[in-house]
Amino acid sequence: MSKSATIAILGGAGMMGQGIIRDLLSERAIIDIAEIKLFDSNREQMTALSRELNDARLTLCELDVCDAQALAQSLRGVDICVNSIPTLAGFQMDIFAAALAAKVDYVDLGGLGTYTVKQLEWHERFCAAGAVAVLGVGADPGMSNVICRAVADQLDEIDSIKLYWAATLSGPENPVLVPPYSVSTVLAEYAHPCIQFLDGRHVECAPQTGVEVIDLPQPWGRCEFMYSIHSEQLTVPLAEGIREKGIKEFTWKLHLPKREHEAWVGLVKAGFGDFDRPVDINGVAVRPLDVLNAVISRNISEKATLIPAQKSSEIHFAIGRGRVDGRPATVRCEVIVHPDPMYAGYVDAATSMNASIAVQLMLRDPRRPGVYAPEGYFNVDAYFEESRKRKFAISLTRELA
Repeated sequence: MSKSATIAILGGAGMMGQGIIRDLLSERAIIDIAEIKLFDSNREQMTALSRELNDARLTLCELDVCDAQALAQSLRGVDICVNSIPTLAGFQMDIFAAALAAKVDYVDLGGLGTYTVKQLEWHERFCAAGAVAVLGVGADPGMSNVICRAVADQLDEIDSIKLYWAATLSGPENPVLVPPYSVSTVLAEYAHPCIQFLDGRHVECAPQTGVEVIDLPQPWGRCEFMYSIHSEQLTVPLAEGIREKGIKEFTWKLHLPKREHEAWVGLVKAGFGDFDRPVDINGVAVRPLDVLNAVISRNISEKATLIPAQKSSEIHFAIGRGRVDGRPATVRCEVIVHPDPMYAGYVDAATSMNASIAVQLMLRDPRRPGVYAPEGYFNVDAYFEESRKRKFAISLTRELA
């Protein structure tokens, strides 16, 4: 785009929102940014971030997203709305509709695919409004969708694409449970049924099933993966340029570090998987999620000195099988993120940096109005170029029989 951009980030004081802002305001930016409007209800966290970054382009704005009029006002005069409010907070469709009404481009972190299919049905409405929406633009989903596009483009015919994400922690054992992302998201991944694409159709699978053990290089080693609720399997096998190649199977599987995995399994066993249904405590209806969030936050705050320095490494990879010129072929694309000083200050650098990449490519490159998943919108080479600037190690290999 030729003019300087004005970007609205809703939920910008949260873990992911803060990371998106950090990357947008960094020297890696490929667009000219006039202003970033940080909308949130947590004045303390907004102020702390503003003081740390000390950038005149950052404007703090209090917002109660439940207030429809205030939500509409927040999008006036902006070029793109970044919705970084957790999906399961329940505001995704309201914000999505507000962006359409304002004819403003839109992205969210998507995640679980809770609203993905419904949002894609608004494609023609966004086309008519001349606005662009790209759904799920973090690391998984987001970068993971682009990985799948890279794999698909290497095959003439596709039998299957299997997508994986694994994280590991190096360093002393942490006596404090620190969620890798939103507590509601992790619980949903462990407790809710998920949709996978099997035998050419979408099938509901029970949580924590589809167990598969894969030996990965260090520091991951032997990893046990499981099916999980996500959005990639809802969109990738139906994407233009992929579905025509005959794909019959597409799955997404998760691996968290062993101790953390055990903790989340235990919480689900204790009943926290049903986190939205209130329980009665002395005559007061309380959501289990609110209790768990409060306890985890308090525990992290009070035991901050006990939390050891740990290094997180993650690997995102997709394996595609099919044919090239009639010959059996296997394609593997992987992105590895090791600890780096660049990631200081980020809770989840991969997710927030990838969201920033998506926003910048949308603002820089020619626009295509409508509603898309990442594999249907971004150019693989352009996306990977920006990823490598952030020290994400990317490889793409193809083997022919």
